[in-house]
Amino acid sequence: MIDILNIFRRVYNKIYTPLYKRRFLHCGTNVHFSPIDSHFSYESIHIGNHVSIGYGADMIATRSKIIIGNHVVFAPKVSIRGGDHRTDLVGAYIDTVNDSMKLPENDKDVIFEGDNWIGMNVIILKGVTVGKGSIIAAGAVVNKSVPPYSVVGGVPAKVIKFRFTPSQIIEHEKLLDPEL
Repeated sequence: MIDILNIFRRVYNKIYTPLYKRRFLHCGTNVHFSPIDSHFSYESIHIGNHVSIGYGADMIATRSKIIIGNHVVFAPKVSIRGGDHRTDLVGAYIDTVNDSMKLPENDKDVIFEGDNWIGMNVIILKGVTVGKGSIIAAGAVVNKSVPPYSVVGGVPAKVIKFRFTPSQIIEHEKLLDPEL
């Protein structure tokens, strides 16, 4: 039974992924994702080139954008939220507060600057910028921006270490883009 489901998923993804790519705000080249078992607010997501999004992705932004740069890899079950619920309305039940009642600060873009690796079961919240070259460890909850070339993890996520020394960053970037 599991084999039949896996075959169905592969066939569905092969047929329908090109159609779903057109729904994104922008979708670059060499982008891989699984529309059958993921959930996206397509119209608010901009995807660069060479991006891989693992199965079970949940990326939602209604009044903001999710901007994914080039060379970004998402492990399975990554969740990104570009917005938040409004919780400060006196005299309104929480379930009666709707999208039209939101304030500008309730929704902020989430940005991945590129050359990022996002581990499994990571949650990234509104307003976060994931700096160029950084890595987010599996299971992290990211509620603040991540410095370039850092490795962050934990709940809430904190810098664990940096991938490179400053001189290695310069060398790394020159090797990737000789025009620098």
